Amino acid sequence: MKSNISLLIIIVLMSFGAHAQLDRSKQPQPGPMPQIAIEVPGEFELKNGLKVLVVENNKLPRVSYSLTIDNKPIREGKKAGVSTILSGMLGNGTTTIPKDDFNEEVDFLGANINFGSQSAFARSLSKYSERILELMADASINPLLTQEEFDKQKEQLLEGLKVNEKSVATIAGRVGSALSYGVNHPSGEFATEETVNNISFGDVVAFYEKHFNPNNAYLVIVGDVDYRKVKKQVEQYFGVWEKSIDVTTTVPEVSANAQYTQINFVDMPNAVQSDVRLTNNVDLEMKDDNYHAALITNFILGGGSSGYLYQNLREDKGYTYGAYSRIGTSRYGDSRFSATAQVRNEVTDSSIVEMIKEIKRIRTEPVAAKNLKLAKMKYVGNFVMGLENPQTVANYALNIKRYDLPKNFYTTYLQKINAVTPDDVMRVANSYFKTENARVIVVGKGSEVLENLEKTGIPIKYYDTYAKQTEKPVYAKPIPEGVTAETVIGNYLKAVGGKAKLEGINTVLTNADVTIEGMPFSPKATIKAMAPNKESMEMVIEGMGTVMKQKFDGSAGYTEQQGQRIPMTEDQVSSKQEEKGLFTEIYLMASNMSLESIATFNGKDAYKVKVTMGDDESYRYYDTETGYLVRTEATQEANGQKSTTTVEFSDYKDVNGVMMPHTQKITMGPQVFTLKSTTVKFNEGVTEADFN
Repeated sequence: MKSNISLLIIIVLMSFGAHAQLDRSKQPQPGPMPQIAIEVPGEFELKNGLKVLVVENNKLPRVSYSLTIDNKPIREGKKAGVSTILSGMLGNGTTTIPKDDFNEEVDFLGANINFGSQSAFARSLSKYSERILELMADASINPLLTQEEFDKQKEQLLEGLKVNEKSVATIAGRVGSALSYGVNHPSGEFATEETVNNISFGDVVAFYEKHFNPNNAYLVIVGDVDYRKVKKQVEQYFGVWEKSIDVTTTVPEVSANAQYTQINFVDMPNAVQSDVRLTNNVDLEMKDDNYHAALITNFILGGGSSGYLYQNLREDKGYTYGAYSRIGTSRYGDSRFSATAQVRNEVTDSSIVEMIKEIKRIRTEPVAAKNLKLAKMKYVGNFVMGLENPQTVANYALNIKRYDLPKNFYTTYLQKINAVTPDDVMRVANSYFKTENARVIVVGKGSEVLENLEKTGIPIKYYDTYAKQTEKPVYAKPIPEGVTAETVIGNYLKAVGGKAKLEGINTVLTNADVTIEGMPFSPKATIKAMAPNKESMEMVIEGMGTVMKQKFDGSAGYTEQQGQRIPMTEDQVSSKQEEKGLFTEIYLMASNMSLESIATFNGKDAYKVKVTMGDDESYRYYDTETGYLVRTEATQEANGQKSTTTVEFSDYKDVNGVMMPHTQKITMGPQVFTLKSTTVKFNEGVTEADFN
């Protein structure tokens, strides 16, 4: 009986507790603020100045080593790009271990070692940790810097610059930094083909010797280590690292904010959307009293999908896939506030207006309690979760050292986040979000967006892709008297070899090397065409075989990729059937073409001819001097979204008396790939069977 009575009492008490918890008539009271206790890393310093932080964590058998050389920003000037080349050269062997042997040993141990121009990182299982530390130290102190590796890294950098010549995002970032900080500031300068070609092997070695040193270096060790053992290891392997005699660096002043809000426009004729970046410089450090409020304020404006910018430009207006903002910190005054979005051409002006509207809103209207609460929850949650990672603890300790933070900076972090008020948000927004002194960097297709940008009433300044001020682009140059679409096409036919020559070509076989931006492989393509409109393209990657096929036999077609065949739609078939012959210009008539204007590409003028084939409209551009076709544009619509495909033609060469372009750069939305023809043959190597 006693046990039953006891059980009944427990059930009643549990029932009472459950009902108390489920009482929804009262709002739950928030729990107490979590008490933040952050482990203090072990710490020691070598005689050469290297400061070492050790966080022991034996839960998993792995160790990581992070080397940070905390130099002031370094200006590279006329040899901008030298640090990038050095980054690629470091970590490829040592003076005693050849490159291949070094990399093979790291791979054999299942480890990673990576270098930057002023940093290094290594990670391995704890049983190999001493050897990895030794290899990392050897590669840091005695790097294998060779002329051969220099030539390779320099060529890669030059190739990367060429690939990014048409990248709207790259140019927007480059011009934005250059105008904000100044091209003579380390944060505003950029590498060009000229500056990279100025760099010699000796320059890279000199940069390493002066700037890659222990004077201002920190080594952070995290993982399954014993403090006393690892201290001896670091002293053994890094103790021989010698200080640099001269590490003095003068950091120039950043450029001042704009005197008034202005649009800084860069014309990119290939842009299918506009990159918009509203930005102003800020003087904010992590140790400043406003730091935590600035984080919260930025999150409310544009830190995520709940932000003012995202809710307006995407959710309400549908101008973009996303709109965000960020605010940076720096000990040297080179940080910025930025609000960014990539928007459709036709709403570029409206997006700027709405962006400014939302920034003014957070400066003048008290933030709603729910928005403020959400922002705090985001930072509290991320902070608490981050403490579970020992690497985070180590980074916190390093930040305190590098940025001269109070020792209780992180133990009081949540307290300061939760103390932010609506008044703080408005005050900080007015301090750092300078709509009255902002630059609105716009990189886009001027012929489609400038007219409406001018209607905003915001003054516009014009720049080239390297941040040099220019005159306003001219999009409507007068067409010379007597020039018509028919004469333009006639000049083209004459320039490439004559209409009779082209009419005698029944098939074309092209082999080409393909470069796809952002892809590590370089496919080879075989392209075949047969009059009037049959096409075949097969793409092969070495070691993988055929990765893509595209066929059209005149009445049907398909695309095959990864073993899946997708038939052409009726619209696609109809569009293909509208094409006549291998050279469009032979069949163009006055009734389906018109001369629109003279456009400028890469500093050269071209006649813009509009071509109408059935329901399809496209544009073809012909160089005003050579007569060659230099560009085509075609716009398609799918799922309510329009996309434009552009093809740029260059490198014309003689093939059996016909001038043929041997380089084609194709841009389809964000995808860019280049075809460089290795062979072009007429009337041979192509049969009907190729199009099945």
